Amino acid sequence: MRIFTLTQNPFLRSMLLAFLLALPLAIAAQTSTGKGSASKKVQKSKPAAAHPSEPKNIAHPRQERDPVITQVIKDVSPERIQQTIEKLVSFGTRSTLSVNNPGADTSDKGIVAARNWIKSEFERYSADCGGCLTVMTDTFIEKPRSPEEMAKDSILKGARDRIKEPTEIQNVYAILRGTDPAQADRIYLVTGHYDSRNSDNFNTTDAAPGANDDGSGTAVSLECARVLSKHRFPATIIFLTVAGEEQGLRGSAHFAKMAKAEHWKLEGVLNNDIVGGNRTPGDTKQNPNWVRVFSEGLPAAAGEAELRAIRAVGGENDSTSRQLARYIHEVGDTYHFGQFTPKLIFRRDRYLRGGDHSAFNEQGFAAVRFTEYREDFNHQHQTLRTEKGIAYGDLPKYVDFNYVGNVARLNAATLASLVLAPPPPAKVKLLTKGLENDSKIEWQAVPGAIAYEVLWRKTTDADFAPENATRTTETKMDLDQSKDNVIFAVRSIGAKGHKSLVVVPEPER
Repeated sequence: MRIFTLTQNPFLRSMLLAFLLALPLAIAAQTSTGKGSASKKVQKSKPAAAHPSEPKNIAHPRQERDPVITQVIKDVSPERIQQTIEKLVSFGTRSTLSVNNPGADTSDKGIVAARNWIKSEFERYSADCGGCLTVMTDTFIEKPRSPEEMAKDSILKGARDRIKEPTEIQNVYAILRGTDPAQADRIYLVTGHYDSRNSDNFNTTDAAPGANDDGSGTAVSLECARVLSKHRFPATIIFLTVAGEEQGLRGSAHFAKMAKAEHWKLEGVLNNDIVGGNRTPGDTKQNPNWVRVFSEGLPAAAGEAELRAIRAVGGENDSTSRQLARYIHEVGDTYHFGQFTPKLIFRRDRYLRGGDHSAFNEQGFAAVRFTEYREDFNHQHQTLRTEKGIAYGDLPKYVDFNYVGNVARLNAATLASLVLAPPPPAKVKLLTKGLENDSKIEWQAVPGAIAYEVLWRKTTDADFAPENATRTTETKMDLDQSKDNVIFAVRSIGAKGHKSLVVVPEPER
């Protein structure tokens, strides 16, 4: 499947011409203020007098605020999110296996009714934006697997198969295509799973509301589609809802494998699973101002040679997924969602649990998981009942819709920031040909970038800091900083100040 067609557009051509005409002036302005110089072969940072091994740092804003993104944040509606979650719950059960129930195709209950409604919502958003969304489905048959097949599966890893008969699984998604022919093949994706379950995975008739798990994440994906489709971006966004998650990430695994097989330039995946905020009465330990963001350290798809290289340079904390998580935190710092902030968790997922981002990690894509700060397990995977005074079941009354709204705002702002920014710099190299105390970094230019930012941090620091950064308009830099003592990274900067994900250089001899 080819999902992109690059067309000639007179408006885009005129905009590109205007940009090219303005570029020399922008570079000249940078030169006059001392922020960069096209005439210099090398940009060297000035060492501080007291510490000659450390450069004098130039502080820059982490990200420039954009009025488009500010408007996107304002447009997110907790009331709409509530309506979406309540509608999903109204289907009774969204068990993936309910597709095999008699009359499933015509019933107003079950997963078929749910996926048809989700598709109609995407189509409604597209109608509102003049057909800007391409609405699609990814449908396949998942068959039962033998114990040997389960043992070999990188995700299921020998677990008991949760599918007893051939089962149709359908992922529903919408594409907001990028408008820049040079960047439209770049993709960022937001996802949530729309299937649900109760205490019995194989129960396909009794209620399985799934308001939080994962009606909340599905609502985030839909709300992002609604608010972001009002705008146009250089790169592409996919709004995905998957099924088969409760049976072992089957829907996301199929979608991720398709993306890899078709060589999609999928640069980042935001998975939202259990982002409802937990309004359990009497739970005083929930924090409504934090959402956890999980990210893998060592890449799941890395081979032994890549792992050896990572260990050799101390790069265990610098996977592309980890950089995506840091970017999310940066967006939170930039747009200040009240007291609401992402809390980065440096591991792939919670203990004894899994999520759809892992399926993308397995295929080599950067992917992270958003999850509420404190979960109530009485309201996950539970048949509706009350025992010994404890109410069980995943109902809307336990969801904090304002909290989900904040999660959606953070997702939408992150997606918009990523697709407005130029692509990350290409082929970033740290030259290690000789023994020396300074550092030389080189990279290749990318479309839409007017400058680049080189950052560094101590090997013991969790994140890069804006004061440890310097800019250049060139594609190389010398720094009076020992490569043995820090982690370097480079990122692209666009004409309006949007910054890309960072890239940690590979050593080159």
